[in-house]
Formats: sequence, structure tokens, C-alpha cells
Amino acid sequence: MLDTALKVLNILFDNSYEAYIVGGFVRDYLMNIESNDIDITTNATPKELIKIFPNANIDNALYGTVSIYLNGFRFEITTYRNEENYLDNRHPLKIRYVNDLKIDLKRRDFTINTICMDRFGGIVDLLGYKNDIENRVIKTIIDPLESFKIDSLRILRALRFAVTLDFELSSEVKEAIRQSKFLLNDLSVNRKKQELDKIFSSPNINKGITLMKDLDLIKVLHLEKINKIKSCSQVIGIWTVLEVDNIYPFTRNELKLMKDIRTAISNSPISFITLYYYDLYPCLVAGEIIGVEKAKIMNVYNKMPIHKKSDILINTYDLINYLHIEDGPILSKLWDCIEKAILNLKVVNEKEQLLLFAKDIYTKLNLVEEDSNETKTTG
Repeated sequence: MLDTALKVLNILFDNSYEAYIVGGFVRDYLMNIESNDIDITTNATPKELIKIFPNANIDNALYGTVSIYLNGFRFEITTYRNEENYLDNRHPLKIRYVNDLKIDLKRRDFTINTICMDRFGGIVDLLGYKNDIENRVIKTIIDPLESFKIDSLRILRALRFAVTLDFELSSEVKEAIRQSKFLLNDLSVNRKKQELDKIFSSPNINKGITLMKDLDLIKVLHLEKINKIKSCSQVIGIWTVLEVDNIYPFTRNELKLMKDIRTAISNSPISFITLYYYDLYPCLVAGEIIGVEKAKIMNVYNKMPIHKKSDILINTYDLINYLHIEDGPILSKLWDCIEKAILNLKVVNEKEQLLLFAKDIYTKLNLVEEDSNETKTTG
């Protein structure tokens, strides 16, 4: 991917424009961290970029961002710019294209994201902040209070970089976060969740939790149950414990998973019944949360007589023909009894045994129904 990105830089150079790889990729490159997210900055305007790259798309006309595809890779290219008059502590009301890379770099968030790479693969450190990467420290380019006022998302980005890169926040940044935390109230829950997802999915999550407590961010982020987090490698497990389903945005699948994980915790993740009805993954996550070893859950799962309904050695037609009944509500009751009987080891999963068991259950269900009808009639 890097070779293709350098080719993009050379194409722009051949068309008489400057261009550099900038930001996270260069930072990670210097730290020997693999990255597949390459951003390019240039003095070419979006209109000029579209002339050079016919397949280019303007991603964001306001911010001068264009995406191109080359050799199967996607690159975002942004024109050098200066920003003015920020709205809602997040978005600039006005941008101005400039022809000076240094001016563009000074508008960015953190010093560690200002290092560039030229078309030869050489490192360009115009602002002299490479040492901050070597010293593993997070600093803002301008005064941190002003930086967070310009863009409140930087508060969580600072935290995320400290966690995922295992860097330290400078003392000035820490104090500015404490004073600026109220700005997070107006930040969209979607953006907050995106950053928190990255923090919670990091192996260094405990550092993130410690920092959030130290910086007094728990209440403003609605993470009051964060002390319940012990150890969980799955971010959905973290959100399950935090119980913020009605605050942060989750997909239907995520909401169902959290509900199933909570049920597995309540009903025990090492039960045949729980594993069958709520599936293996939620039970494994539940096990992590309450301290049940994965091997123990897998051992129980592998011993289950059935894992899904299709594993049962009879089908609906077998029941209808054997019991001489028609399809109807009673069949769902029969299936429920059969599934639970197999899982509770009350009947063997063999066709003849299952049909005999079904007949016995059907008879009992009929008697119960007849008694019920008789009681209603008498009443």
C-alpha cells in the first residue's frame, strides 16, 4: 500500500504539485506499527485533483477532501488549508486553501500527527515534533484549552492515543481535559462511541479506565458502572456491563447480543439450555465477564446432545404422521418439550425414543387442555 501511496505523490509531483503522506500512518511507520490508513495532503485543490485522477470523488467539498482509488487502494487527499471560526466546538465555519504545508500542519490536533513522508519515503518534520513520538507523549500543537475548544473530540482522541499507543498525556493536556470535559456534553454520542469503542477494544483498556477516572470523565461520559469492568476481550462485553443501551447508539444486533449476554450471565453460561437458546458467543463473553474459563464453556458445549433444532433426529412431518395430528399451535409446545428434554438428558436423541416421548407429552398436553376446557365450561 505504501508503494502505491508514494506513486500517488509522484503523480502529483509530475503535475507540478506538492504532496505528502501525513498523520497517523507516518506516526505508526516510525513506531513500526502496521497501518493501512494513509492520508495525503497536497497544495492541489479538489478541482485540480479531479483533473489528475479521473476516478476521484469529492468526499467533503467544505473541507477540500477527495478520495481516489489506485491499484485497488483508497486514499483520502486533502488540500492544504487553514480553518477559522469554529461552530459547536467541532466544525470550522470557514476554510481557506493555502499553499504552505506548515500552515496546514499547525491546524492539526496533536504534535505526533504532524510528521510527513515525502515521495521518496523520507521523513519530513517541519514543526520539529518527532521527539514527541520518541518520548511517547501526547501534546496539542496549540494551547490545549484552545485546542479542545476548537474541537472537543480531541479530548477523547487524546485519551484514545494514550491508550492504544501506550503514550502519556502531557501535564498540560491532562489539566486542559479536566477543565474542558463539559464540552463533551455537546459532542454527538456517535462520535463518543466511536472513540470509546477503540479504547474498550484495546488490550490496554485498564489504562483507559484509569485515565477516565483520573481526568473526571466518568459522569460526563455516562460510564458510572465502569468499576464493574474486570476483564473482557470483547468490546460488546464491556458495553454489556456498562448498561448504557439507552444512551449510546447500538445496532439491533448489538442490542440483542447484550441482552443475550446478560441472560447468559443470569442463567449460567455453562448450561446446556443457555448454550442452546443463546448460542456459544454470548456465553463465552458472559463467561469472561463473570470469570468462567473459556475451556470450561467449550467443554460443556462439545458435550451438548444437540446444538440446534436441525440436530434433532425427527422432524415436524414425523410428529404429524406418528401422532395423527394436524399442524397447529400444539406442535410448537411439543417441540419446546422435546428440545428441553434432550438438553436435560431426559430422552435420547434417537428417532424411536423421541417419537415415544412425543406421544407421551402429547397425551399429557391433551389431558391438560381437556381439563382446562372442562373447568371453563363448569365455571
